[in-house]
Amino acid sequence: MSKELSVGVVGASGYTGAELLRLLAGHGDLRVSYVSGDSTAGQSLGRLYPSLLPYYQDTTVETFSPDDLEGLDCVFLALPHGESAKVVTTLIDRVGVIVDLSADFRLPTPQDYQTHYGVAHAAPELLSRALLTVPEINRAEITRDKILAVAGCYVTGSSLALYPLSTLKNLDKSSVIVNGASGVSGAGKTPKASSHFAAVDENFTAYSLLSHRHTPEMELLTGMQILFTPHLVPMTRGILSTCYVRTTGPSSTDELLDHFQKFYADEDFVHIIEEPPSTKYAMGSNNVFITARYDDKTGNILVISAIDNLVKGASGQAIQVANIALGLDESSGLTQCGIYP
Repeated sequence: MSKELSVGVVGASGYTGAELLRLLAGHGDLRVSYVSGDSTAGQSLGRLYPSLLPYYQDTTVETFSPDDLEGLDCVFLALPHGESAKVVTTLIDRVGVIVDLSADFRLPTPQDYQTHYGVAHAAPELLSRALLTVPEINRAEITRDKILAVAGCYVTGSSLALYPLSTLKNLDKSSVIVNGASGVSGAGKTPKASSHFAAVDENFTAYSLLSHRHTPEMELLTGMQILFTPHLVPMTRGILSTCYVRTTGPSSTDELLDHFQKFYADEDFVHIIEEPPSTKYAMGSNNVFITARYDDKTGNILVISAIDNLVKGASGQAIQVANIALGLDESSGLTQCGIYP
């Protein structure tokens, strides 16, 4: 690009906002010109997050005001569910692309939102201008919509594991099982009784049985009926998704791995491997690691994926989506090298 594009981050107080700012600091085409966070307004961003000090030492967190974002090329919303829609109504005609990390624009109808979130949608008239997106699944549609709703961490990990199976024959798409295990950062920065150190340490627990609110997003992206069970794991980052799909036709592990390799052959961030992936493989990167098996005994396909919930599961994917929408190199500002140990 001949010049940098200006972007804003609304919601810098939380983990995804901080991760957005970390990744944007290394982006050659996007310049952060506005940062807001109502609970941390007035604070120096470098003091709020010392890890960001070298790049943002002169940046102050602002109180949100839509007038201050007028004319920006892209705005990232890293706000809690239910808050983004209120903000979008004030920005829709003021800025270029809106990339929303919340769930406010992921479901297609206000009735769906009411059902799964228990409240009325704050901007139902804008749902037709929004797209639930994982680039590797619906990249071609990203430049069509004004509001780009980035799929969350559980949805991204499971959908990328399952989506290649949608082209296979003899697949039972009505009884898919997904077990997801997440690091505690997926619960957000605001303290909760279930996310305190004493509650998480040396503990492993399932929650939201049969009714997790992100299940419909998985079903929208994959075209499958899914029984999803999330689990909280005593680690900071990572999502491991273990998926089971019944097939009525013969298959083999070699055929499955070959199918996945060909399906994702042109995707820079998706890596098909033979060994079971670990969340540490993806830590700090925008990568997805996937393996697959066919079980002769039960006739089930097993697919496992690993991602970093804050990068590919949130802020990294948001930047990937923005890059596509703005006509930039899709991988700009995103690393394929993880952090180890």
